[in-house]
This record gives sequence, C-alpha cells and structure tokens, in this order.
Amino acid sequence: MLRRMSASLTLAAGLMAATAAFDRAAGAEVVISINKAAQSMSVLVNGVATYNWVVSTGIGGGPYDGTYRPGRLERHWASRKYNMAPMPYSIFFDGNYAIHGTTKVGLLGRRASKGCVRLHPRDAAVLFALVQREKSNTTIVVHRSTHVAARTTTVKSDVPATEAEMAKTEPAAAPATEPARPSLAQVGSIYVEERRTAGAAPIRKRASRKSSRPARAAGRPLPFGQKYGLAQ
Repeated sequence: MLRRMSASLTLAAGLMAATAAFDRAAGAEVVISINKAAQSMSVLVNGVATYNWVVSTGIGGGPYDGTYRPGRLERHWASRKYNMAPMPYSIFFDGNYAIHGTTKVGLLGRRASKGCVRLHPRDAAVLFALVQREKSNTTIVVHRSTHVAARTTTVKSDVPATEAEMAKTEPAAAPATEPARPSLAQVGSIYVEERRTAGAAPIRKRASRKSSRPARAAGRPLPFGQKYGLAQ
C-alpha cells in the first residue's frame, strides 16, 4: 500500500514538473519600455504593444539608462529610506530602484520621484501580475528619449478579396483584339460577302448559285423540299 502511494506521489510530482516546464517554454516575452523624455511606459507582449501608461521618473534623471531583468517582487512595500512612503506592487530591477504604484497620481506625467518609476496603482497591479507570471521572460529597458519598437506583423485574412481590392492589386488586362469579321448580306438566294479594309473599296464576290431544281427522276415526282427549297 505504501509503495503504491509513493509511486503515485512520484508520478504526480513528475507531471507537475513537466507541466511547469511546458508553461515556461510556452511563456510570453514581455518587454517593459520606459521613455524618460515622454514620461511614459510601453509594455510589449510577444512584440505587440499591449499597454501604454503614464509614469513619473526621478527628478535627478534616474533610473539609469540600460537593460535590466526584474529582481524581487513585493506586493506590499514601503520605503524605509523615504519616511515609509508606500510602494505597492514593487518590481525591483536596479538596486533600490523599482517600478511601483504611487499615491501621488496627480504628479504622473512629469519627473517627481527619487529615482523609481511610479505608476498609477491600477496600472501597477496589472504590470505586477504580468511580471509575476512571466518573470523569467521579462526585460526592462530604460531610455532617455525613445521606446522599444513593436514588431510589425502581416496579418493574413481568409476573407475573399472584393472586386475593388483585386483591381488595385492585379494589372489591368489588355483589351483583346479580334480580327475584322466579314459581313454577309442576303439578297434573295444570293449571298454577297463584303470585306472592308482601310482605304480600300469593298470587295464583292458572288457566291455560286445552287439550282433548286435538280434533274427530275424519270417517272417520279420531286420531294417538296427539293421542289420549293428549304430554309437554310
């Protein structure tokens, strides 16, 4: 009995480890881009700009430009250095510098901190949950004047193209040229063929006349069709 329980626990542990490994392999790539000149943060998930938030960075120019990995995460934190100022949803990335929520939301959009990156508490909670889930795949990029560019992807659609869209993409077909066709004018049982060319008078050819009265067989009347002619 104990052996069966031990085997079951070992199997469950193996399945959990495999599931965790699969989740890590299938994790999303997260890039947190901080533009100090614009006082904004862009969050890219798998190269797609997913969030764009206003921030406050340091009055003295901090944090330093560079590329970082997230360090420890603190859901509830307060700054011992600055009179226990609240720092909810803290994501530390360079020593004591962190991305965190702030109670001074009226100052967002301009430099106001001692070097940390301040966010609205609502936005900080969203970012904290994302980084907590994808910490190993998260990169933090700080730059003085630019953001990390989003990837451009071509989206294919299964919807058939309209005629207007096809006309824009397909070259116009050259008009087909057809040879001049002769016109036939029927005069009684005589057909006249007219061929017209540029600068030339019409050429008229007389078709051979077929006799509607073939030789009569001796002693036998002609059929109606041979006697009066059939419509051609």
